[in-house]
Amino acid sequence: MGVNRTTVGSLVTDLAARGLVEERLPTDNPGPGRPSPVVGPHADGPVVLAADIGTDSLAVAVVGLGGAIVVSHRVSRPRGFRSAQDEMAQLGRLARGCMAETGAGQQFIAAGISIPGLVRRADGFVRLAPNLGWHDVPLADLVSQALGPDVPVLVGNDADLAARAEHTRGAGIGQADFICLWGQAGIGAGIIAGGRQLAGRAGYAGEVGHMTVNPDGWPCRCGSRGCWETEVGEEALLRGGGETPGHEWAGVDALIQSAAEGAPVARATMDRAGRWLGIGIAGLIDIFNPGALALGGLYARLYPYVRPAILAEVARRTVGTSQGPVDIGPVFLGDDAALLGAAELALAPVIANPTVVPRREAPQPRPLRAGNEVERHTAAQHQGGETAA
Repeated sequence: MGVNRTTVGSLVTDLAARGLVEERLPTDNPGPGRPSPVVGPHADGPVVLAADIGTDSLAVAVVGLGGAIVVSHRVSRPRGFRSAQDEMAQLGRLARGCMAETGAGQQFIAAGISIPGLVRRADGFVRLAPNLGWHDVPLADLVSQALGPDVPVLVGNDADLAARAEHTRGAGIGQADFICLWGQAGIGAGIIAGGRQLAGRAGYAGEVGHMTVNPDGWPCRCGSRGCWETEVGEEALLRGGGETPGHEWAGVDALIQSAAEGAPVARATMDRAGRWLGIGIAGLIDIFNPGALALGGLYARLYPYVRPAILAEVARRTVGTSQGPVDIGPVFLGDDAALLGAAELALAPVIANPTVVPRREAPQPRPLRAGNEVERHTAAQHQGGETAA
């Protein structure tokens, strides 16, 4: 970066005074003389509250710099519409529980919320979340009321936030052009182009689940017909079994189990879903020319069974094969991708300007200890949605 050693020392001292970083002895001493310390996130540094509001689950976590999950809780709920007020009541209970587990001295600097819907980034206003039954909900304001006015609240679309997390420490590492498909009942996309996340004029970019792929197809909750998610969403999968007498599944888990056992109807349903997924993915590849595309949420669970059909359609329909194949596969961070993306969203103002965190009045010196330069969960630790306290 062209910064001299004295300036680096001053900057590190300032960051340490704000409780953001700490110096540690390196694990290996490469030669004689006193080893230079390495710098990593402070073990007791500021944290953010992250929440992932899903169609069938609600997750809340306390997360520190480097994506380190301090404590987290995820609760499953039956699918169905819930009012924003009821959701805030449960979110508030989970959040207060997580905050209490971290200790009274922990400094919370912001909250990040993931939601499957159209989010106006400027103020966290949810224009539409069809699979939750929400219209025109001032979500950031409601969360602020639930948590208290001293905690800034930022809200983002779940696919966008999953893409942010995967690009930072998952399947999109090192990719300047990357797409993350994410969803449960529906499907959305977080798109990184030229190293920057696409937002659109109002922050609504990436609603690929509502692009029309079958004009004569099924009606969608958004009010249109033949949207991509009507062919690949959860309802479409379950409908695939229900169309055949005697083959109705209670849920996607039962469908996956049937496919794993080789049941012909389940396999045929997966092939159909994979074909429609491949059709949409091929279009995204031709438009955005990504180096990698990751599938998360419901689609990570389905991937082993829909992979052949996806790859066949992509090979058949894309025109950019001369530039090399696209790396297509499941997300690395499992079910926590959107949750960690919400944490990254909340931490972004601190990364951009660390002076927003005040200096500690009487910082307590900590002895240097051996450790990795950056302590963070590896992709393998997060595979399958695992978290660590």
